[in-house]
Amino acid sequence: MPGQKFGPAWFPGLIAVGLGICGLLLMRVGWRSAQPWFTWPGWTLHKRAVAGVVAVVLGILAYVLVAGSLGFHITALALLVIWIRLLGASWRVTLPVAIVGTLVIHAAFYQLLRVPLPWGVLERWAY
Repeated sequence: MPGQKFGPAWFPGLIAVGLGICGLLLMRVGWRSAQPWFTWPGWTLHKRAVAGVVAVVLGILAYVLVAGSLGFHITALALLVIWIRLLGASWRVTLPVAIVGTLVIHAAFYQLLRVPLPWGVLERWAY
């Protein structure tokens, strides 16, 4: 708002300072403990959990690379199917959840938030 002393960067800057202070406090606690600086968390021993993390990272990279040409709908549907199956869901659950999830995400971003999503090969059906 005009006339205020604080600009748009004030609140994110305040959050950054708070997170920095919390990080320094966590470092102080870590230095005082006799434990090693780095240990692998327990979930890394489970193949499905590691595969899930790798799938999310690769899925985000794949979305960035192919969403422009394939479009949001096809890319999101494929990624959701892969991710839901990795969680162990059956096909009977996976397909409806992936379809509805893609449509809900589309409605939220494209219609409510007015974020332009790529249509790709479905360009002629864009509205």
